[in-house]
Amino acid sequence: MSGILAGKRILVTGVLTDASIAFHAAKVAQEEGAEVILTGFGRLSLVERISKRLPKPAPVIELDVTNQEHLDGLADRIREHSSDDTGLDGIVHSIAFGPQNAFNFLQAEWEDVSTAVHVSAYSYKALATACLPLMEERGGSVVGLTFDATVAWPVYDWMGVAKAALESTNRYLARDLGPKGIRCNLVSAGPLKSMAAKSIPGFETLADGWNERAPLGWDLTDPGPAGRGIVGLLSDFFPSTTGSVVHVDGGVHTMGV
Repeated sequence: MSGILAGKRILVTGVLTDASIAFHAAKVAQEEGAEVILTGFGRLSLVERISKRLPKPAPVIELDVTNQEHLDGLADRIREHSSDDTGLDGIVHSIAFGPQNAFNFLQAEWEDVSTAVHVSAYSYKALATACLPLMEERGGSVVGLTFDATVAWPVYDWMGVAKAALESTNRYLARDLGPKGIRCNLVSAGPLKSMAAKSIPGFETLADGWNERAPLGWDLTDPGPAGRGIVGLLSDFFPSTTGSVVHVDGGVHTMGV
């Protein structure tokens, strides 16, 4: 099969519905020739059902990124689904979570904040190092999802802080994995009406007017551009790009108002 990911094996986390960025990244990756493995947490049957909507149904591995036993066994679980060799060429980290109190900056307790940072930022490093035995001899690409953490957004609150931690984690991970030939980058996508968005109180306030502010326009219902951006970074077309945040937001991050 031809395509910019031909012959590559990619692990994709965070596929909950076929409207998610992770699903579209998996779909485009398959269309570009990759073998895809998915992970799920909790409702595995739902992820398995969504997997069947891909061009080719993908195997699903259970993974709770806060569970060290799951992380310790991840490389072996991936090997079980490998059709030829035991390597991995890319990882998509599409995992974020914050308790409801994390969306109230002044009232949030440390327990809420620590959960948000653990799941949304530390897990990026934890996932990469769990997969390192499959990548360190061949190199590859780790791609995560962020929401521009250079400014303070309405209602996003401690999740914004967690994303800032994620963006810093990406830089340090790029520093330490670069000598192994592994690139680490983030895609900063604009707001989308997804399962994740439903957990953000006042999401409409955050997304309101995004299309009008974006020089290229922005469709709140289309995760396709972000999915394609992820696949681009997974490919060999960015061989010297690491530690970066690539904006797929219609250009809003460049606008003053």
